[in-house]
Amino acid sequence: MVQIIAALFPIFCLIMAGAVFKRYGFPGDAFWPLAARITYFIFFPCLIIARLATAPLREIAIGPMALALALPVLVIAAGMVLARPLLPLSNASYTSLFQGSIRMNTYVGLAGAAALLGDKGLALASLALGILIPLVNILSVAALTHYVSHTPMRFGNTVISIIKTPPVTACIIGVFLNITGIGLPPLLGEVLDIFSRAALPVGLLTVGAALNIESVQHTGALVLLVTVLKLCVLPVMTAAACILLGIEGDTRTITVLFAALPGAPAAYLLAQELGGDVRLMSVILTVQTVVAAATMPLMSLLW
Repeated sequence: MVQIIAALFPIFCLIMAGAVFKRYGFPGDAFWPLAARITYFIFFPCLIIARLATAPLREIAIGPMALALALPVLVIAAGMVLARPLLPLSNASYTSLFQGSIRMNTYVGLAGAAALLGDKGLALASLALGILIPLVNILSVAALTHYVSHTPMRFGNTVISIIKTPPVTACIIGVFLNITGIGLPPLLGEVLDIFSRAALPVGLLTVGAALNIESVQHTGALVLLVTVLKLCVLPVMTAAACILLGIEGDTRTITVLFAALPGAPAAYLLAQELGGDVRLMSVILTVQTVVAAATMPLMSLLW
């Protein structure tokens, strides 16, 4: 437990540093959207490609890992749909709770994987991203489209748009380079490696800058409920799935770690785009990120 806390502590320090910098206007409000953009489109994909291209994929039980990651998310999502008639709130607010119950912050996940297991952890985490990002995005878009958006969801277009997102495209490229034996080409691999070094520190700072600490005082019972669901119930279910599927060692560590992550800022952007409750989404993301500093070390007992 002490080792886990020591590994995760710097991650949350960087997140809090980002929150403090943003609060006091350093280096300027215009910086943070640009930093988030270059991380998402350049640094983050470079990190994924660099790690997946050289990862020992044949040693990883990808099929069982995919099931252990996906099935608990689907169960939680189904439970949220069944619980909708019992929740006394608007459809827009409900979709924010829905997203808060299944989404994960990829920057925190990658940083945690690197701190715990180094390059192998990053490779496993990149695979987890390739599994979870399409799944949670399809579920989130479906929920927002069904409950609040007036535009019908076109499944094929949604899948294509998700595949074209930088993280998923990077996963496809990295796996292709790996299974074809090409690996990282000379010179280009070193360029990717240099770019990738900026992904985690800049990404974590932008996570902190996106937090709305003042909103925490408006936290309600449903926000706390969905926080427990995401940060405690989902990891427990994922750990149980790992046991049933025979997943052990480093693969189990990363699988449970990704289930224990707080929500992602992308949920706020999607709510903004499709008519969700952006204020509630901001509260959920802030509360989950703060609470995850305590729950993620506790969830390590399931590894």
